[in-house]
Formats: sequence, structure tokens, C-alpha cells
Amino acid sequence: MPDTRLGHPVYRDMPTTIFEHMSARARETGAINLGQGFPEGPGPQAVLQAAADALLTRSSQYPPMPGLIELRTALADHYARRQGLDLSPQEIIVTSGATEAIAASLLALVRPGDEVLMLAPLYDAYLPLVERAGGVARVVKLTPPDWRVTRDALEAAITPRTRILLMNNPVNPTGIVLRKAELALLADLCASHDLIALCDEVWEETVYDGLPHRPLIGFPGMRERTVKIGSAGKIFSVTGWKVGWMCAAPPIATLLARAHQFLTFTTPPNLQWGGGAGAGLARRLAERSARRLSGGARSAGGGSHQGGLCRAAQRRHLVPVDRPARVRHYDRRCDLLQPDHRRSGGCGDPDLRLLSRRSGHPSGPPLLLQVGRDAGSGDRAARRLPRQPWLTQNRRAQDQHEDQ
Repeated sequence: MPDTRLGHPVYRDMPTTIFEHMSARARETGAINLGQGFPEGPGPQAVLQAAADALLTRSSQYPPMPGLIELRTALADHYARRQGLDLSPQEIIVTSGATEAIAASLLALVRPGDEVLMLAPLYDAYLPLVERAGGVARVVKLTPPDWRVTRDALEAAITPRTRILLMNNPVNPTGIVLRKAELALLADLCASHDLIALCDEVWEETVYDGLPHRPLIGFPGMRERTVKIGSAGKIFSVTGWKVGWMCAAPPIATLLARAHQFLTFTTPPNLQWGGGAGAGLARRLAERSARRLSGGARSAGGGSHQGGLCRAAQRRHLVPVDRPARVRHYDRRCDLLQPDHRRSGGCGDPDLRLLSRRSGHPSGPPLLLQVGRDAGSGDRAARRLPRQPWLTQNRRAQDQHEDQ
């Protein structure tokens, strides 16, 4: 047993994150990894090539502490096109992953005893980071089936010591996308209670069905009191790059940079150049992913995406199960379980289930499942489905062709 006098209690008494446990077991057993949100594909060829070329032909020395101007400019342009934001490159700070951005934001903004309002279920890094920064967690629990954010619950949790709202949208792990009215409510509460919002929006490019991502920083009264956090790893499906960023108005951005400079200081420059090149392709890459998902659903006889199902939930294989005769399939190529939403209200349905099957051979492909509930008895059933023609081995070749 470690000496209880050693170490800070937040980390001394903390187990290893469940994500690492699940990923380790998946590697050991050859199982499909349902626990950690990363895809199995290599990532967009054009983005990978830009990073590879930069590694060989451009500088490998320390880049500027706030990040390369090429990436920051590309991100400002990207958010102007995609989300109608008026960010300048000077309001964007590049970090080594979004989790570093969350840590830097909390270390910069939380004073000892400050209360931080959070919505649960939540990303597991939030609570220990808040406590290590000296903050006090005020957790509002959202409940299924709709996971609604309500004024009464939030007002009851806010006290005179509440200083920060820490949230993410799309929400990890439920996979829901917050509605416009809920975001407007959060903006109103932040303005009326003088709260700073830390918005973890790493899954912002994984909202389909033509629904726009609505950043909280774009709502009235939020431009000067919001930190918007994003991730190249999530946008481009290159999670191992650990390239993130935080966006904020200059007074807040200055504080964020001072915390960031003594965490990682900077991020590998070739990956920043790769991310900058990819920012101009982000819309096309997102549209391509949406086409794949909808095409896979049609090939398997499933329905269309209704209700704004977020790919963060799909990658974690969270599937709503509450209606009779609902058909789902597992698409190994896209790494998801696809629900039929024709009878569903989307990700907010109750009774979220983790579903997985694998063929008998340890290295064999996954089975396709049809999972439903008998309308008469309520019993669940699963059976093997025929392999679909779109489960092919040429994904990389297709990626390279579409990126050209």
C-alpha cells in the first residue's frame, strides 16, 4: 500500500480510468472495443499526407506557444463558415488534446472554493480536474429517456459561489445533442448569474441529419464569457494526434495561455500543419461520413437518421431500445451500431444498451445483429444476419480516392 502521506488525495485515491481498463482488455482478448471513442480507420489521407510532408520538409523545433498561425487561422475560417462565429486567430490557443484544454481552462479560471456546475452523465476527467484545481463540483443529474436540461434543476444547484459551467455538446457519454431551447436556457443562466461557460464541443462535426451544431459561444451574452474547446483528433478521426484548442475572448484567452504554457507549452508542429490543411476539408469529410452511415443503413434495411443521433454515441455503441420490432445492425467498417429511428425519438430514448457480438474465431469478423423486442411478450432477441456487401476491405482505398 502506498504511504498515505504521499501524493494529492484526488489522484492518490483514484483508480485508473475505465477507458484504459476496457481498451487493455480489448487488446488482450481481441474483442471489439466498445469503451473508447476512436475509429478503426487510418484517418483522411489528405490530412495524414499534409502532416507527413510537414514532418520531413518543415520545422521540427518548438512552434509558438499559442500554436501555429496557419492552424489558428484555418480554425477561425472554419468556424466562420460552419458555425457563423467571428473568432480571430489570436482568440484560439492550440493544446495537446482537448483534455489539456479542459485542464488549462480549469487551472486558469477556478479559484479555491469556486463551485463548478456540471451536467451528469459526464466525461470522467471533469470531476478530478475540478477538484485538483481547488473547485467544488455541483452536479446536476440528467435523467432518461430525454436527458432534458431544466431551469428548476439548474437554479437549485447554483449558489453565490458558483463561478463556472462545465459542459459538453454533443454529450459524452449519452450521445444526445442539446436542443436550441436548452442552450438558450444555459446562456441565460450564465449571463444572469455571471458564470463562465467551459464548452467541450469535441464532437461538433458528428451531428448528422442536416442539423447544425450550435455553439454556446454564439448565443446572446456568451461571446465574452465562453471557452469553446475543440479537437482535431475527433474531427479528422486521428485521436492519437492529441491536437486540441480552446477559443475565448482576449481577456480569458490570456489567462488560458498562461496555464497552457506550463502544462505542455506546445504541440508537435507537423500535426498542427496537418490539422490546418484538414480544416478546409472538414465539411467535405463530415458529409462523406454521413453518406457512409446513411448508405450502410439503407443497405442493411435500416431507417434513416432522425432525431440528430450523434456519432459519439454510435462509436460507443449506445443504442436506444424501447420500441417493438426495432432493427439495428453492426457496421464494422463505420464502427457503429445503427438504430432504426423510424419509430424513435433519437438518442434520448430510454434503456440505452451496449450491444456486441463476435464470431467464434478470435480474429474473425463481428456478427451482424438484428435486435428487437417482441411486441407481445417484450422479450429481446438477437440473430445472425447475412453479411452485407458494403462490409468490404477496401476502405483505405476509398478514403484515398475521396480525399483527392
